[in-house]
Amino acid sequence: MFEGLAPLAARMRPTNLSEIVGQEHILRKGSPLYQLAQPEDQRSFASSTSVVLWGPPGTGKTTLAKVIALTSQRQFAELSAVTSGVKDVREAIDRARQDRESFGVSTILFLDEIHRFSKAQQDVLLPAVEAGWVVLIAATTENPSFSVISPLLSRSLLLTLNPISDEDLQTLIQRAADDPRGLKGRVSLDDEVRAQISALAGGDARKALTILEAAAQAVLAGSESGKALITLHDVEASIDRALVRYDANGDQHYDVISAFIKSVRGSDVDAALHYLARMVEAGEDPRFIARRLIILAAEDVGLADPSALTLATAAADAVAKIGMPEGRIPLAEVTIYLALAPKSNSAYLAINQAIEDVRAGKTGQIPLSLRSSNYPGAIKTTGAGVGYRYPHDDKRSVVEQQYLEGKVADTSYFQPKDLGAEKELGERWARLRSIIRAFRK
Repeated sequence: MFEGLAPLAARMRPTNLSEIVGQEHILRKGSPLYQLAQPEDQRSFASSTSVVLWGPPGTGKTTLAKVIALTSQRQFAELSAVTSGVKDVREAIDRARQDRESFGVSTILFLDEIHRFSKAQQDVLLPAVEAGWVVLIAATTENPSFSVISPLLSRSLLLTLNPISDEDLQTLIQRAADDPRGLKGRVSLDDEVRAQISALAGGDARKALTILEAAAQAVLAGSESGKALITLHDVEASIDRALVRYDANGDQHYDVISAFIKSVRGSDVDAALHYLARMVEAGEDPRFIARRLIILAAEDVGLADPSALTLATAAADAVAKIGMPEGRIPLAEVTIYLALAPKSNSAYLAINQAIEDVRAGKTGQIPLSLRSSNYPGAIKTTGAGVGYRYPHDDKRSVVEQQYLEGKVADTSYFQPKDLGAEKELGERWARLRSIIRAFRK
């Protein structure tokens, strides 16, 4: 039927302004948002104003941002404040600045749920907005006056999105039933059914399409002809299933994956499996789930159980090879394993601290003994490689030797936890460190 496809709400996401239902008050011809969506050669004036979109779920905030980027022929970078941090924002801004300086290409940076960023995190956006490196489109379901910092708000256009009207929702429902991207004309429904779905959705376009999809799947499952009529009874019977589903590109996508990751990190197997089931039933891309588990294995289990990363990588490979629905089994296996594994974020903390030192200029000189001597005259002209001690010449395969100099000479990035396999690694590092850095005593 429609199995294996993205959810109906994702398939029906508009690709141009004419497909957007509702929000006429901010999309009228000539409006700032309309101008922002035009290609450069069709704009009546230069438009690079950043925008804050404020409205309830399902009113088209993400859709508007994507359509504007597509129709204006700008690059598009998408982040969520739920799953992204300052590092991700800086990387997106750096790419946008490079594209602008090298190719003259403008980038729209869409930041979903900006209200979840702290004031300090939002401050990172200011230089990029002021310099015009990005056109920021920020989305929030909370009052921006309280959730968005004043300097950012004063540099942006605040636009309020309204719940979709019943009339517009019914238009969208019928379009989804008929459209080749949607249900392909395989279901029919009358005015009363459209009105009922609209009422249940409460102004939320995504919810309306989710209810429609659940009802369509139910009636088509029992149809021999491949076509069916959706009745009021079908809609009511499908509501429970509809509530489980969500648009994998929408607001709940981030909330469910966030709850999933935090449940595994918190070692609650049952909660983790519950959120995994919600993602599977919602049609979430299993490869996305697998990638998140690989990251979690390295970041949150880490050296307390090094085999966790191997298992997570193997599960991702299995999912790629066998697909769904069987892919749910290796996903469940690795979810259970990671939830029950001892936890350590020492590798995550260690590399972050090392990167912080490098960015702060705390690097020091590379000791001469460690420098490359694999070019003519290296030893004679620079002394490179002189004094290097080959560890394998010692029966312990470790020697007293200075590997860091200057500001970082006494740095200790790796702080092992006394858990699982990392306990033994920590003890081994203590022994090795006493030999390697014996010259400091």
